Amino acid sequence: MKNVRILFVVLVAFICSASSLASAPTLTITVNNNSSREIRHLYLSPANNDNWGTDQLNNSPIGSGSSRQLNVSWEQSTVRLVAEDQDGCFLQTTVEGSGTPEWTIDNNTSRNCGN
Repeated sequence: MKNVRILFVVLVAFICSASSLASAPTLTITVNNNSSREIRHLYLSPANNDNWGTDQLNNSPIGSGSSRQLNVSWEQSTVRLVAEDQDGCFLQTTVEGSGTPEWTIDNNTSRNCGN
């Protein structure tokens, strides 16, 4: 009986450690740039957080008329996307943190140019 208890404790510990090692689900986000401006940087953050992560474009801008798919690990229910265009202006939106969300940027997308 003692061996069964030890085996049970070891099994529970293994299951708990394995679940804690599981990675966040992958989210595929598509950004469509239908504007006349190049998108030079793209950052992600939780929707209610102003601390952006690292640049997702890795010095590879999204040109006018182009699209980019990003595969990121994400655990939140929503994700804030913040883009910086060639003029240094910021554009942002919030999308669902599951499925395959899309963001289409065009010349009418609101920009914050620090004015």
